[in-house]
Amino acid sequence: MGSQITGFGAYLPPQRLTNGRLEQLVDTNNDWIVQRTGIRERRIANGEGTAQLAAKAARRALEDAGKTPADLDLIVAATVTPDRFTPSLACMVQAELGAANAAAFDISAACSGFVYALDIADSFLQAGKFRTALILGAETLSRIVDYSDRSTCILFGDGAGAAIVEASPVNGVPATYLWADGAQGGVLCAQALPLGEDPLGERVPQDIHSRAVHMAGGEVLRFSLSEAPRAMDEALRRAGLTIDDIDWVVPHQANKRIISGIIRRYRLPEEKVYVNIDRFGNTSSATIPICLAEMRERGLLQKGQRLLLVGFGGGLTAASAIIQI
Repeated sequence: MGSQITGFGAYLPPQRLTNGRLEQLVDTNNDWIVQRTGIRERRIANGEGTAQLAAKAARRALEDAGKTPADLDLIVAATVTPDRFTPSLACMVQAELGAANAAAFDISAACSGFVYALDIADSFLQAGKFRTALILGAETLSRIVDYSDRSTCILFGDGAGAAIVEASPVNGVPATYLWADGAQGGVLCAQALPLGEDPLGERVPQDIHSRAVHMAGGEVLRFSLSEAPRAMDEALRRAGLTIDDIDWVVPHQANKRIISGIIRRYRLPEEKVYVNIDRFGNTSSATIPICLAEMRERGLLQKGQRLLLVGFGGGLTAASAIIQI
């Protein structure tokens, strides 16, 4: 018994934050942003929480798969920006959908989160514990961005993506790979709670001064350019495939320079690598499922195709998966 992804869905809030608007908020300009990141605009959730975005993406994935909420017996949500610590995002989505038969929980693996969620769902389905899973990547990163910090505010946007994964005699997820380097976690971080006096009156270290995301861009770039290819190579090795056997590479949409590095590393034609960072920016755990949903909507996914997914970022984490449509 294996598993196969049978439905994709995404939701992007309608409000656009263009580079031109950012020029009015912080010392930056459109040419500088595009040259450094490839981003021209990103979406901002105005009055919508992470659970609302996730539920809308989930409904579209269910429709694409021809399933109803009652068919779900597992929901795994990847996020670093849940609306609440508890109930979890997955439980909030379960309630919104009315998926009363489903177990539900969150994971936090940042930009690798969707691939982590896929691996978890695939493992449960292969073990025969569940039959139909909803996996989500959803973020409202605008809530933790400091719009006076031009090094980070240009990068991040809001959005949600979802997929339905079903138990199948066909092995639609032939290989996955998960990895983390927590020792480097401080180069990309956001504080969960305000720092200050703890309940015992002892001073908590003041190395992070707000809940906003902080990033050492050069170190994150080096990590990504090193670990993304390593993760891709490992998934290919586990599947017994080469890059020439892959129809599409779907990378985390972190930065166009990183994606270009992957293209050069594997000598890939650009049309074989899906990119939408110019329109949506970096939505962390949501980037890969948003790409997949767009590809489905545009008719780019054909039966029998193999896709190589690769996530990398906060944690620091890296993850890859090969899926067959």
